[in-house]
Amino acid sequence: MTAIPEFKSDCSACAALCCMALAFDRGEDFALDKAAQTPCPNLDRQFACTIHETLENKGFGGCARYDCLGAGQRVTQEVFAGRNWREQPELLAPMATAFRIMRQIHRDLELLLVARRLPLPEALAQECEALITAYHPPAGWTPELLAAFQDSDHMQRTKAFLQALRAYV
Repeated sequence: MTAIPEFKSDCSACAALCCMALAFDRGEDFALDKAAQTPCPNLDRQFACTIHETLENKGFGGCARYDCLGAGQRVTQEVFAGRNWREQPELLAPMATAFRIMRQIHRDLELLLVARRLPLPEALAQECEALITAYHPPAGWTPELLAAFQDSDHMQRTKAFLQALRAYV
Protein backbone atom coordinates (compact mmCIF):
# COMPACT_ATOMS: atom_id res chain seq x y z
CA MET A 1 0.00 0.00 0.00
CA THR A 2 1.22 3.49 -0.87
CA ALA A 3 2.18 5.87 1.96
CA ILE A 4 -0.45 8.54 2.41
CA PRO A 5 0.71 12.13 3.02
CA GLU A 6 -0.46 14.09 6.03
CA PHE A 7 -3.42 16.28 5.02
CA LYS A 8 -2.95 18.62 7.97
CA SER A 9 -1.09 21.89 7.63
CA ASP A 10 2.13 22.23 9.60
CA CYS A 11 3.16 25.85 9.19
CA SER A 12 6.34 25.28 11.23
CA ALA A 13 7.64 23.00 8.44
CA CYS A 14 6.67 25.35 5.61
CA ALA A 15 8.25 28.45 4.06
CA ALA A 16 4.94 30.38 4.28
CA LEU A 17 4.04 29.36 0.74
CA CYS A 18 0.40 30.38 1.09
CA CYS A 19 1.52 33.84 2.26
CA MET A 20 3.83 34.22 -0.74
CA ALA A 21 2.42 32.19 -3.61
CA LEU A 22 -1.28 33.06 -3.45
CA ALA A 23 -2.90 36.29 -4.59
CA PHE A 24 -5.29 38.18 -2.31
CA ASP A 25 -8.10 40.38 -3.54
CA ARG A 26 -9.17 43.12 -1.15
CA GLY A 27 -12.67 42.40 0.05
CA GLU A 28 -14.57 40.44 2.65
CA ASP A 29 -11.76 37.91 3.21
CA PHE A 30 -8.65 40.06 2.77
CA ALA A 31 -7.90 43.61 3.89
CA LEU A 32 -5.58 44.28 0.95
CA ASP A 33 -4.68 43.33 -2.60
CA LYS A 34 -1.59 41.14 -2.91
CA ALA A 35 -0.17 39.76 -6.13
CA ALA A 36 0.77 36.09 -6.44
CA GLN A 37 4.44 35.36 -5.74
CA THR A 38 4.67 38.44 -3.51
CA PRO A 39 5.16 37.98 0.24
CA CYS A 40 2.30 39.21 2.41
CA PRO A 41 3.31 42.42 4.23
CA ASN A 42 2.29 40.73 7.50
CA LEU A 43 4.92 38.01 7.07
CA ASP A 44 8.07 38.27 9.16
CA ARG A 45 11.59 37.07 8.23
CA GLN A 46 11.02 33.72 10.01
CA PHE A 47 7.91 32.94 7.91
CA ALA A 48 5.51 33.76 10.73
CA CYS A 49 2.44 35.95 10.50
CA THR A 50 2.83 39.10 12.60
CA ILE A 51 -0.96 39.40 13.03
CA HIS A 52 -1.85 35.71 13.34
CA GLU A 53 -3.67 36.12 16.66
CA THR A 54 -5.87 38.91 15.24
CA LEU A 55 -6.39 37.83 11.62
CA GLU A 56 -10.19 38.07 11.72
CA ASN A 57 -10.17 41.46 13.45
CA LYS A 58 -7.65 42.87 10.97
CA GLY A 59 -9.70 41.76 7.94
CA PHE A 60 -7.86 38.55 7.05
CA GLY A 61 -10.57 35.97 7.68
CA GLY A 62 -9.55 34.22 4.46
CA CYS A 63 -6.15 33.52 6.01
CA ALA A 64 -7.72 32.31 9.25
CA ARG A 65 -9.86 29.79 7.36
CA TYR A 66 -7.27 28.67 4.79
CA ASP A 67 -5.83 25.15 4.91
CA CYS A 68 -3.35 23.90 2.32
CA LEU A 69 -4.03 20.27 3.32
CA GLY A 70 -0.33 19.81 4.04
CA ALA A 71 0.84 20.84 0.58
CA GLY A 72 3.01 23.68 1.91
CA GLN A 73 5.20 21.64 4.19
CA ARG A 74 5.39 18.86 1.63
CA VAL A 75 6.70 21.25 -1.04
CA THR A 76 9.12 22.88 1.40
CA GLN A 77 10.44 19.67 2.96
CA GLU A 78 10.05 16.99 0.27
CA VAL A 79 10.28 18.83 -3.03
CA PHE A 80 12.82 21.48 -2.01
CA ALA A 81 14.58 19.59 0.84
CA GLY A 82 14.01 22.37 3.39
CA ARG A 83 15.33 25.16 1.18
CA ASN A 84 13.27 28.33 0.92
CA TRP A 85 12.57 31.31 -1.31
CA ARG A 86 13.77 33.87 1.23
CA GLU A 87 17.31 32.48 1.46
CA GLN A 88 17.36 31.50 -2.22
CA PRO A 89 15.22 34.07 -4.09
CA GLU A 90 15.55 32.09 -7.32
CA LEU A 91 13.27 29.48 -5.71
CA LEU A 92 10.34 31.90 -5.35
CA ALA A 93 8.67 31.07 -8.69
CA PRO A 94 9.48 27.33 -8.66
CA MET A 95 8.18 26.95 -5.10
CA ALA A 96 5.01 28.90 -5.92
CA THR A 97 4.39 26.69 -8.96
CA ALA A 98 5.11 23.50 -7.01
CA PHE A 99 2.77 24.65 -4.24
CA ARG A 100 -0.06 25.30 -6.70
CA ILE A 101 0.31 21.84 -8.22
CA MET A 102 0.74 20.08 -4.86
CA ARG A 103 -2.42 21.73 -3.51
CA GLN A 104 -4.36 20.19 -6.40
CA ILE A 105 -2.65 16.83 -5.88
CA HIS A 106 -3.62 16.83 -2.21
CA ARG A 107 -7.23 17.83 -2.98
CA ASP A 108 -7.51 15.09 -5.61
CA LEU A 109 -5.80 12.50 -3.45
CA GLU A 110 -8.06 13.27 -0.50
CA LEU A 111 -11.11 12.58 -2.72
CA LEU A 112 -9.56 9.42 -4.17
CA LEU A 113 -8.95 8.07 -0.67
CA VAL A 114 -12.60 8.65 0.21
CA ALA A 115 -13.63 6.94 -3.03
CA ARG A 116 -11.43 3.96 -2.14
CA ARG A 117 -13.79 3.22 0.77
CA LEU A 118 -16.89 3.03 -1.45
CA PRO A 119 -18.30 -0.31 -2.59
CA LEU A 120 -17.25 0.08 -6.22
CA PRO A 121 -17.35 -2.35 -9.13
CA GLU A 122 -13.98 -3.99 -9.79
CA ALA A 123 -13.13 -1.78 -12.80
CA LEU A 124 -13.72 1.45 -10.85
CA ALA A 125 -11.88 0.11 -7.80
CA GLN A 126 -8.89 -0.72 -10.00
CA GLU A 127 -8.96 2.73 -11.62
CA CYS A 128 -9.08 4.30 -8.15
CA GLU A 129 -6.00 2.33 -7.04
CA ALA A 130 -4.17 3.16 -10.28
CA LEU A 131 -4.85 6.85 -9.76
CA ILE A 132 -3.77 6.76 -6.11
CA THR A 133 -0.54 5.07 -7.19
CA ALA A 134 0.04 7.72 -9.88
CA TYR A 135 -0.21 10.42 -7.20
CA HIS A 136 2.73 8.81 -5.37
CA PRO A 137 5.90 8.75 -7.49
CA PRO A 138 8.27 6.07 -6.13
CA ALA A 139 11.18 8.47 -5.57
CA GLY A 140 9.00 11.32 -4.29
CA TRP A 141 8.08 14.60 -5.90
CA THR A 142 10.50 16.96 -7.60
CA PRO A 143 9.69 20.23 -9.39
CA GLU A 144 10.13 18.40 -12.69
CA LEU A 145 7.83 15.53 -11.71
CA LEU A 146 5.17 17.96 -10.51
CA ALA A 147 5.27 19.82 -13.84
CA ALA A 148 5.14 16.56 -15.79
CA PHE A 149 2.25 15.33 -13.63
CA GLN A 150 0.32 18.53 -14.30
CA ASP A 151 0.90 18.07 -18.04
CA SER A 152 -0.13 14.40 -17.93
CA ASP A 153 -3.68 13.11 -18.09
CA HIS A 154 -3.82 12.03 -14.42
CA MET A 155 -5.79 15.03 -13.17
CA GLN A 156 -8.26 14.75 -16.03
CA ARG A 157 -8.60 11.00 -15.39
CA THR A 158 -9.24 11.76 -11.73
CA LYS A 159 -11.94 14.26 -12.60
CA ALA A 160 -13.63 11.76 -14.94
CA PHE A 161 -13.30 9.01 -12.33
CA LEU A 162 -14.87 11.16 -9.62
CA GLN A 163 -17.74 12.12 -11.92
CA ALA A 164 -18.34 8.41 -12.60
CA LEU A 165 -18.94 7.87 -8.87
CA ARG A 166 -22.28 9.68 -8.79
CA ALA A 167 -24.17 6.41 -8.86
CA TYR A 168 -22.19 5.11 -5.83
CA VAL A 169 -22.35 8.12 -3.53
